[in-house]
Amino acid sequence: MERYRTRRLSAALLALTAAGGLLLTGCSGGESQGSSTADGGKNGDRFPAPDSRHGGGTGEQGGTGDSDSREFAPAPDHLSTFALDVDTASYGYARRTLDEGRLPDPSTVRPEEFVNSFRQDYDRPDGNGFTVTVDGARTDREDWSLVRVGLATRPAPDAGERPPAALTFVIDISGSMAEPGRLDLAKDSLGVMTNRLRDDDSVAIVTFSDEAETVLPMTRLDGNREDVHDAIDSLEPTDSTNLAAGVETGYETAVEGLREGATNRVVLVSDALANTGDTDADTILERISSERREHGITLFGVGVGSDYGDALMERLADKGDGHTAYVSDADDARKVFCDDLPRNIDLTARDAKAQVAFDPATVSDFRLIGYDNRQVADEDFRDDSVDGGEIGPGHTVTALYAVRTRPGAEGHLATASVRWLDPKTRAPHEESGRLEADALHDSLDDASPRLQVAATAAYFADALRDGDDRWNSLPGAPALDDLQEIAEDLAKETEDREVWQLAEAIGWADRLSA
Repeated sequence: MERYRTRRLSAALLALTAAGGLLLTGCSGGESQGSSTADGGKNGDRFPAPDSRHGGGTGEQGGTGDSDSREFAPAPDHLSTFALDVDTASYGYARRTLDEGRLPDPSTVRPEEFVNSFRQDYDRPDGNGFTVTVDGARTDREDWSLVRVGLATRPAPDAGERPPAALTFVIDISGSMAEPGRLDLAKDSLGVMTNRLRDDDSVAIVTFSDEAETVLPMTRLDGNREDVHDAIDSLEPTDSTNLAAGVETGYETAVEGLREGATNRVVLVSDALANTGDTDADTILERISSERREHGITLFGVGVGSDYGDALMERLADKGDGHTAYVSDADDARKVFCDDLPRNIDLTARDAKAQVAFDPATVSDFRLIGYDNRQVADEDFRDDSVDGGEIGPGHTVTALYAVRTRPGAEGHLATASVRWLDPKTRAPHEESGRLEADALHDSLDDASPRLQVAATAAYFADALRDGDDRWNSLPGAPALDDLQEIAEDLAKETEDREVWQLAEAIGWADRLSA
């Protein structure tokens, strides 16, 4: 399937011209009424015209009415539907690869995970579920705008307010995990995390190399922390990687230690370089399907290592009702294990899906960037038996679209809806937001700094895919040296360390691409 494709609202429309518009993907949250009220940028025109070094893309998708996109949106093609996703592993792995002096494989670059890695600026609901924001900005390409759909959950609770957790850690101890920054990093972080979990939380540890072993059955931390630390300290790298055995044994251990009223989760820590036993994600997941479906045990994948099986880990997490992160150093590991994982223990929504309906009277074409592996058939939006995303408190999710409006378009442009199941009762809920043409900012530079950060991250992902015929480049993309300057300006304005790291990574890529 072509990774980026234009959705056409009328079969008679012409293909996109060489003056195609700006498009991106992102992670964020937003205002419930659907129009932006954030302050605009203050540093003038940040996003330059296309440069011959990277750009010149037309934005044309080359699809026709007979393309396989029709399986997702039959004519009239005005709907876009996808499962929510908060993965960030693609960006973390790209940073690690660039820091080591290599450009990442384009197949590992997922634009939405780049944007999902950065904080956004949205209002949040008081209870479970989401706020919905729909806003956007016009671009310097005729009739093209960037439309942002932002979804946000309630703030993460204090540690004492969440349900207890029953966490089964499935830890890769194969020979490849001996490399610095793999098993040693995981052990240190697990030790710190053990000290931060509550007394009423429980932990189990399963290891795998050529075979899998339950090192520690589900153990309540109250009075038993030393036993958990001893089990962590005993981990040493050994032989080959039978990931299937590890996942299967991990889920069996999780079921044996299942706690009613607690959040039961399997945490897979691996470089995902499976070389023994089943190595196909679908086969592995089929072996533990009953545990996932009957007991609601979700999977959190943590990737490590300079050689990393990105595709396998992503598919395991997507199909295992979970998500992925990647750790490359001690700071990443502390953030994932000590900040993100405790935040992800609780759930606010199960099987969450988004659907955006564009008004064919005002919109001629649109494209969703990213979420290539998360597309859902439009007719399945309200089919609650179809898997969506599992989302916890403190999360934001953004989808950005390149939208081509009809000349002189006025009035309604789009309505975005999110549907989810209550994590306890499984009762369905929906929330929506609208966008009117007169709510669009006059330019991207007038939009909020956080929207500009999302744009920069998406352009960076696009640059790393440049030259790969599987994806068309984003139109209007700045050259990498210009993009680095944009990121540096935004880092100063937002005073955000992670945006400085983005500027640094863009600089690495620029030098490697020269």
